[in-house]
Parts: sequence; structure tokens; C-alpha cells
Amino acid sequence: MKYLKEWLLLYAVITNSFIFLERVGDKIEKNIWSNGIRTWDNFLARKYIKGMSRHRKLYYDRKILNARKALYNFDSGYFLRILPQSEIWRLYEFFKEDAVFLDIETTGLSKNNNDITVFGLYDGLITKTMIKGINLDYGALKKELQKYKLIVTFNGASFDLPFIEKQYPNLLPKVPNFDVRSVTDRLGLKGGLKQIEKTLGIKRGNIVDKFYGGDALTLWRMYRATGDDYYLNLLVEYNEYDIMNLKTVAEHCVREMKGRIFNAFIN
Repeated sequence: MKYLKEWLLLYAVITNSFIFLERVGDKIEKNIWSNGIRTWDNFLARKYIKGMSRHRKLYYDRKILNARKALYNFDSGYFLRILPQSEIWRLYEFFKEDAVFLDIETTGLSKNNNDITVFGLYDGLITKTMIKGINLDYGALKKELQKYKLIVTFNGASFDLPFIEKQYPNLLPKVPNFDVRSVTDRLGLKGGLKQIEKTLGIKRGNIVDKFYGGDALTLWRMYRATGDDYYLNLLVEYNEYDIMNLKTVAEHCVREMKGRIFNAFIN
């Protein structure tokens, strides 16, 4: 078991995945693993798989070869077309060096009636913040986003990305979005990002630790009303903690989800 776990850790979990194949759900994927087929290479090396017709095996071989080619050409957009949103997390390990953690602040929840005030980006090393009316430049932001192969958000699939697309059409690159919210519930992590941070013991600075989502809008309004950079700096700090802590939460979730695959291998 120890050696199996060490072996699994060597692989990016996407290469253990068969969920992108047509008619393959969790149950069939686990059945494939139970036959000792734990990677794409294992699958391709087999001439016959119990319960699978020769015709379907050959069809899946072609699909896996296409996926492998896309993966090693760093074409993350290919998986945007074939992986369900709930399984995008499987790409994280392979593309994490080319991932951006993204969070926006807005003047409200309606993408039709409200504006984006802050774009926060974090590449795992450096944060970059673009602020409406100060340094928010569409061209520069689009150029920055084009660098990345994976966008990581929290609730971004339903809020951040549709909001951005409405306000700035064609700004976002055609790459997958690992929405961490898609796996937190499955892991028993309830609530929003800040609540999950507290559950996992992740800290923020003393002042912004007391803030919640609605406070970001209050800070923006105070800044606009007074012109005092104190409120703007707090807003930027709040956003920076969102994206930096998102990385910690995302990596925790990927480890836990990968552990479930390991457990499926041995059970």
C-alpha cells in the first residue's frame, strides 16, 4: 500500500482519469481502476478490458491518445471541452505552474447593473491588483490573463466569470476554470471561502480578518466618498488575502480528492 501511494503521488491525477470518456461516470471509472488500470498508459497497453467491447476499447484508445497529446502540448483548452466542471480539479497538478488565482470585487451582485471595482490576480508568487479608475486597463489585463492555462476561483463559475464576461466580453482566455467551490461541499467543507479558511486554520491579517464580502463594498464606497487611500488599501489587502488563501484551500482540496482516488485503488 505504501508503494502504491508513493506511485500515485508521482502522477498528475489527470492521467489517472477516465471520467472524460463518453458513458464513463464514477462507477465505471472505479471499475476500470479495479482492473489494475490506473493510468492512461495502463489502459492503452491492454488489448482487452473486462465488460468492454473491442470496438469501444479502440474508440476510448483514440480519445485517450488525443487527451494525452493535448496534455503534453499544454493545451488546457482541450479539457475545457471534455471534462465536466465538477472534475476540472483534476487538471490542477499538471497546470499549477501556469495557474492564476482570480477574484473580483464589485459594486453589487447583478452583472447587468453593477461594476467591477477590483481585479485580483495571484500566480502563486506575486499578487497583481487592478482597480477601477486607477490602473484597470483592459488591454494590459487581457495580456496578463493570456499567460495562464488554468483559472482558479471560488464560486467563479457562477459569479466571477459570468460577471467579467458581461462587463468585459472576450477578456478571459478559453481555458478551464477550477472552481474550488465545486469540490468543497463534496469534502464536507461548508460555507464561503472565509468560513472554510477558519475550518482549515488559515489566517488573515488582524484587521481584514474581521471583514466579510459585504465589507468590501463598504470599503469601496468609503474610498469613493472620502478619497482616503486607507480604505482602498484595506480593500486591496482584503482581496489579496482572498486570492492567496484560495491557493491554500485549493491545494488542500486537490490533496483530499486525490486521496479519494488512492482509496478507490485499494478498495
